[in-house]
Amino acid sequence: MTGATDSDGDAAEEVRRPSVATVARDRRVWLILAVVAGLLVCCCSAVVGTLIALSSGLLAA
Repeated sequence: MTGATDSDGDAAEEVRRPSVATVARDRRVWLILAVVAGLLVCCCSAVVGTLIALSSGLLAA
């Protein structure tokens, strides 16, 4: 198996994955998590509200 080489033909350094601490410092990660959490809260509250309305007979068919 041949190793990875760069444009000069020398062996390229192995690409290391960033640690969890490094990723957690990135503001984009926190923004994505905040958006996902907001959507989850909105969807869950809508479902709970609908179930309460159905159980109390407000949305009787």
